[in-house]
Amino acid sequence: MARLILSLDGQVLAEYNMSKERYTVGRLPDNDVRIDNPAVSGHHSLIINILNDSFLEDLNSTNGTYVNGKLIKKHALQHGDVITIGHHQLRFSDQQANDIEQDEFEKTMVIPAGQHSADQLAAAEKAAEIAAAEEPQIAAADRREDMKVDMPDSNAAREPIASTVAPPPTPTREAKPEPAAHTETSAGVDPRPAPNPLPLAKLQVISGSFAGRELELTKALTTLGRPGVQVAAITRRAEGYFIVHVESSEEDDYPLVNGQPIGAQARKLNDNDVVQLAGVKMGFFKG
Repeated sequence: MARLILSLDGQVLAEYNMSKERYTVGRLPDNDVRIDNPAVSGHHSLIINILNDSFLEDLNSTNGTYVNGKLIKKHALQHGDVITIGHHQLRFSDQQANDIEQDEFEKTMVIPAGQHSADQLAAAEKAAEIAAAEEPQIAAADRREDMKVDMPDSNAAREPIASTVAPPPTPTREAKPEPAAHTETSAGVDPRPAPNPLPLAKLQVISGSFAGRELELTKALTTLGRPGVQVAAITRRAEGYFIVHVESSEEDDYPLVNGQPIGAQARKLNDNDVVQLAGVKMGFFKG
């Protein structure tokens, strides 16, 4: 069943199940969806439900009716449309249509574990395991590179030492050392940050007929693509999410991350990376 979700400045005010054929929206009390605000006309707009379709019509309102930022007179509503009336928003949610589209996307791009070569998946997991093991060393090397500073030239002229140098402080009894923090080791400070729970991530399709569809990466191994065309696996590990090539119809035809082929090795995914796989572009987002 379709729903209307009324909000103002991001705060949800009410929800309406679309169980009737006609719904009027406006400021007066006789409306099905009442918005008591001077920017809203008495009878501002009308929604008509015919079978599985919903249509929005502006009723010659003073300030107009907008859908996804565009002024409309009549509009066939789609799941996710945002209707703006005055300062308020009505989001149209057709969960049934969205579930059908989501199922179709997952059937097309997500490959069940039992439908692929166990040897190839094992190789993919092994590549991700190697990349995950190397990740702390790579991160530490990057941090050391960032911390490098230019050292003064040993041949440069030195500043004269001031003649009035303060005497060294009188030795005192050595204070007891503070307890070591969790980031300290016997060899010094551990360059790695304290462990944090890995946030869930998702892929959002940004091209093609499934644009806007999302897939949460909740499994330890998610296999994506089209068998016989191009297939990749995304593994979820404590060190992060890694993508690794599984198979392609052509040799060395690797998935792309930010426009660059990932090669035969696993590649760690970072927030906002763009993955291109089997002709579909998807954004990788954490949290």
